Amino acid sequence: MTLCPAPPPRPTRRSVIGSGCAATLPPPRPTRRSVIGSGCAATLVAARRLGPLLFAGCGSLPAGRVLPVGLLHSQTGPLAISATPVRDAQIHAVEQINAAGGLLGRPVEFRAPDPRSRPNLFATRARDLLEAGAVALFGCWTTPSRLAVLPLVEEFQKLLFYAVPYEGGEASRFIVYGGQIPNQQVLPALEWLQSVAGGLRRRVFVVGNDDRYGRLIGYLVGRWLEGRVLRPVGQTFLPVTLSDFRDTVALIRDSDADCVLNTLSGNTSVSLFAALAAAGLDSRRLPVVSTTIGEDELRNLRPDQVEGHFATSAYFQTDPGTVNAAWVEGFRREFGFDRVTSDTMETGYALVHLWADAVRRAGSVATTAVIQALRDGRGFDGPGGRLAMDPATQHCAKPCRLGRIRSDRQFTLVHESPAPIAPDPFPAAAFPGWSCDWTQAGLVRGAEVKLDGDL
Repeated sequence: MTLCPAPPPRPTRRSVIGSGCAATLPPPRPTRRSVIGSGCAATLVAARRLGPLLFAGCGSLPAGRVLPVGLLHSQTGPLAISATPVRDAQIHAVEQINAAGGLLGRPVEFRAPDPRSRPNLFATRARDLLEAGAVALFGCWTTPSRLAVLPLVEEFQKLLFYAVPYEGGEASRFIVYGGQIPNQQVLPALEWLQSVAGGLRRRVFVVGNDDRYGRLIGYLVGRWLEGRVLRPVGQTFLPVTLSDFRDTVALIRDSDADCVLNTLSGNTSVSLFAALAAAGLDSRRLPVVSTTIGEDELRNLRPDQVEGHFATSAYFQTDPGTVNAAWVEGFRREFGFDRVTSDTMETGYALVHLWADAVRRAGSVATTAVIQALRDGRGFDGPGGRLAMDPATQHCAKPCRLGRIRSDRQFTLVHESPAPIAPDPFPAAAFPGWSCDWTQAGLVRGAEVKLDGDL
């Protein structure tokens, strides 16, 4: 086997990682940092078993030696704060699978190139992974990144497993949507805000990024709140690169809102809380309910900037139960005891195991066989509960939980749906006439939804 060339006398960690086509390093054994950082990585378990035969694309591998998968998560740019922890959780899942013997008698190899928070690079990285033989992709954060990858998984007929809550209004035979959608997350949170438990709120301001996710959530909220006691009093959509939120805070204050729905992603959500705190608008005066902020984002804020605000999610690190406690302990033991876990991490981790279980039962990595196995609803019992794919929509049933942010930047549960909520990616308030059932007629289109900005 021919490895990627490295300068004599022997490759260093810097030269191997920088090559973009990494070979295993000489002793000592590969570390997690060196393997992940290469962008052409395998799990540590596989590294210890396969030694220099690790990296497809750097030479020829014996047929059937590994099962390659791609992890598409930004490790730089404004989305890295949220996406990199999901990558780590999925690496942890792959390591567990390999430690238990791999799949179909072969180790799973992951590659994790950096799309740098840029949708065009998500498309480039996805094509590279698929052309190199990836049997499945896991990742994407924003809607633009997911939509950039969508035509590629359809072209190659491979599955993308998507872990992030998103706006709905979409269905593909080649995406398994693991995160919450508005009928499981946003709409129950609005119901709670107008209830006695939520403080009898009456005026909500919506703030989001200037993309399809932010604008479609804003559109749905406006339609769904028609005729209800809680009413929208303003909305704004901002670039994902924005860091100065003083004008946004002024808009919110002038609107006389008594609550805020925050759908910002990455660093922008962190900047919003810092600006609100600097303006003296704390949670007692103006509670914020966030859809994408989690434990990792909170580590970048002072407790006094976020304490008392809320997040709507399907999982919190503080969720009780022995399965969650064991997962949190195991993840921190492998990645650092300063690390935290979050909703998208839990979903991302569970999706890898959900795929692996379907592969085992199908006896194949072929997309049609895996989808058929996923349709039986068997699911995977993850740290946050059972994750199973709805065969009609290829979304997942998810609970709605609301947590209040504590001084330690963890969450206290204040509300939980009685049971997981069935997915409805096309709520009638925003998508009249739309429906999806991939086991029957497939996607049925209604009237086109027009959004400001032609997103």
